[in-house]
Order: sequence, then C-alpha cells, then structure tokens
Amino acid sequence: MKLFLSLLPASKLLLRSQLPVIYQRVQSLSAMAPGAQFFRQLFDRESCTYTYLLADNDTKEGVLIDPVIEHADRDANLLQDLGLKLKYVLNTHVHADHITGTGKLKKLVPGCKSILSKASTGKADILVEDGDKIKFGNQELVVAHTPGHTAGCVCYIDYQTNSVYTGDTLLIRGCGRTDFQGGSAANLYESVWSKILSLPEHTTVYPAHDYKGQTCSTVGEEKKLNPRLTKEKEQFIEIMDNLNLSYPKKIKESVPANLECGLFNLPEHLVFDK
Repeated sequence: MKLFLSLLPASKLLLRSQLPVIYQRVQSLSAMAPGAQFFRQLFDRESCTYTYLLADNDTKEGVLIDPVIEHADRDANLLQDLGLKLKYVLNTHVHADHITGTGKLKKLVPGCKSILSKASTGKADILVEDGDKIKFGNQELVVAHTPGHTAGCVCYIDYQTNSVYTGDTLLIRGCGRTDFQGGSAANLYESVWSKILSLPEHTTVYPAHDYKGQTCSTVGEEKKLNPRLTKEKEQFIEIMDNLNLSYPKKIKESVPANLECGLFNLPEHLVFDK
C-alpha cells in the first residue's frame, strides 16, 4: 500500500475517502496474480445471503459456497465470463430462509459436484465430516463440524488465505438462532469457541448472512466485540433460549428442498425443468 502511494506524483493530492478505493484495487490486482486465489463475494437482497466464489488462478478450478436458487443464472454466467471451471458447490448447512442454488447450478454447469455435511442428513454428491479437505486446483478448504445453529452445520477453513466461511454458526457481532433443525445453544457456543475463535485472530470471518451491510469480520474482533459470544456459556444459553424469534417465512419450502440438494420439492414458481 505504501509503495503504491509512493509512486503517485506529488502533485496528485488524495482525499482520505479515496484511500479505501485504491486499497480495494490493489487487492483486486493481487488476487489475480498467478498462484493466488480468486475471491468474489455475492449477495442476495431478499435473504441477505452471501455467496462466495473462490477459484485457483492457475488451474481455473473454482467452488461456490452457499448459492441461492434465484441467482444460479447469475453465478453460472459469472463463471463463464471469468473462464472458471466450477468443481464443487458447497453448502454450510440445510438453509431455512432460502432454497440453495446447488441443484440448478448442477444443471447449468454439468460436471460440478455438490457438497453437504453428512450430519445434515441431506443429499449431495459428497457428504463431508470434520477434518475432510476440499481441493480445487492448488487451493484447499478444511471442513470443521460446527453444530449448534443446526445439527449439521459446518464451516470451511482456508488456512492458505487465513479465512473461514462460517455459515450461520458465527455472524458479524452475532450468531445463528438455535431453536430449530436440531439446534442447540450449548453446542453452538462450544463449536464457535473450539473451532472458529480458536483460529489466529487475524483470520477473516466470512458469514452466510449480514443484515446491517457489513461484509466480513475477524476472529479477533468477534472474540472482543460479539455481544452474545463474549458472555459466559450459561448466560449465552439463556440469551438464545429467550430470543422468541418468528420462523423464517420460507422455512416450509426451503428445508425440504434443501434436503434434496435444491432439486426436488420446489415451489411451482422455482421449478426450472418444465
């Protein structure tokens, strides 16, 4: 960053507001360098879901994490535009607030395989467990079983880029609810502290959702600032047991469909093989 700025002519005065933009450009350029990992964060407005596209710049093999069915065409087109080969479609859990784009992407991008945790009891081409490794090109994600939000939640840890994709297990200054789909506040607390917040503090946290416009956090931030998970375990359980949240609007259609890889039990308006 300092080197980049030092190359600017002295006559070019930079406003402070410009610096983040410049930094983002430097990041984008470095992300496309040979041997590096390509990264793209995508968003669904209705469910506030983040979908992550990761790829190896040398082999062009890529993965999508937590896609949304309404954006499957967007994701497939982006892969084509960038010349990337989709190897796997991963889900962090069986979602209750939206239908996964996994099934539709398997139709749009033949040859890619779906991944879901074995503990989720859902269907997928590959069912993973704690410690399994998912490789695409020279990149690798390590599966961490993190039950609590649901019994089948997993996170995907990328030790090469010091990143973790936490699904609903850990959100920015929050966490997923624990009152359905085999959820357990006690299990979630143990999962977060043993599998996520035990990572180096500079590890970037990429959640499956954010409702306030934030895109990522760090392990260090959440260890200090998460208003729920900085509490003692007993207090955390009490907080989670008394949230009294209404169920997601799409839970009755999302869970059955997501247990079938987003291919079956679809609402009529989302059926794409007619």
